[in-house]
Amino acid sequence: MNTRVLIVGGGIGGLAAALACSRSGCEVRLFERATAFGEVGAGIQIGPNVVHALKRMGLEGPLGQVAAFPERLQVRNAVSGRELGVLPLKERSIRLYGAPYATIHRADLHALLLEALHRDGAVRLALGSWLASFSEVEHLVSIETVEGLTVEGDVLIGADGLWSRVREILLNDGAPRVSGHLAYRAMLPQAELPAQLRSQHVTAWLGPRLHVVQYPVRRGDWLNVVAIVHGEVGGDPHGWDHSANAVDLQREMGATCPALQELIAAVPSWRLWALCDRSPMKGPWQQAAGRVALLGDAAHPMRPYLAQGAGMAIEDAEQLARSLVMKDLPPSQRLQHYANARWRRCARVQARSIRNGTIFHAQGVLRWGRDLALRALGERLLDVPWLYRGPTAGRDYQK
Repeated sequence: MNTRVLIVGGGIGGLAAALACSRSGCEVRLFERATAFGEVGAGIQIGPNVVHALKRMGLEGPLGQVAAFPERLQVRNAVSGRELGVLPLKERSIRLYGAPYATIHRADLHALLLEALHRDGAVRLALGSWLASFSEVEHLVSIETVEGLTVEGDVLIGADGLWSRVREILLNDGAPRVSGHLAYRAMLPQAELPAQLRSQHVTAWLGPRLHVVQYPVRRGDWLNVVAIVHGEVGGDPHGWDHSANAVDLQREMGATCPALQELIAAVPSWRLWALCDRSPMKGPWQQAAGRVALLGDAAHPMRPYLAQGAGMAIEDAEQLARSLVMKDLPPSQRLQHYANARWRRCARVQARSIRNGTIFHAQGVLRWGRDLALRALGERLLDVPWLYRGPTAGRDYQK
């Protein structure tokens, strides 16, 4: 009998898990709260480790049709505008890691996963359906949806994001923490920008108490811009996303160089997010218990300073499918295998992301040391071989 997999959450991680598990022979049902699939208008970076995973899912062709593949990452001082370091990406990434570095609109990545699911036709998708509760009995897990539906399966996967209902029931470990950082996000056609502001590179501007990242998406036709500053949210940060006042951001950028200020001023509208995360994972018990497992942001939400949030969710999905086909093990042990294979790597990425945020926003002596190190060792500091080589049993899994 095929393993019956119930997935809660239809974001990038949930769709990737549904695709990987169904193709490995599992019987998959996915439940999504929204009445229609969609993703927010923001770009994401996907390193060669993630591009490899998407290739193994048969998505290399669709990815090439919608993503951009920048030639290099350049880091600049946000105040002086001076270039601090450069990491060649495209050809170097292919040579060293076997795949390019890509940048993509979140909605485009979500759409190509969803299109693959529709082509396969093997996953039952339930929109407008959300988890109220679940319970485990001897040989199965049973979920109750808010609309009163009862569904039984062999395992339950919580891919329901930062504010995961599955995690709330499974771990009862409180709400995510508010980071004290706010992200202003925007995306616009490059044709609408002055020529000097158009770019096919990833550029990171590092300042004291802020940083800005820009990169191309949609085959290079659009530019994604993210500005992260220090600040507090008003009220409950759950779902805290709204239009932002451009004047507020321009005020934050008052001490930055003219080139960066020109870029910020050229953006007509912004969306504002409060960044939240959790402490790095401490053990596999935070990713699976019994017949229930967590995936992506539900398991290991991370700050965006290593650009691997979606990537870790996709890696999770691949490993979940590999673990679930181990039919010599009972379902709970297959999920334990999945958690053992993933938690250390994800915890390392979480910790590195937090550290990067400190470095990106450095002040005083630390900022001076950061700039000096990048000028001297730019390529070596900007590359992340242990990450871009992808997960391996030898480095990331111990029994």
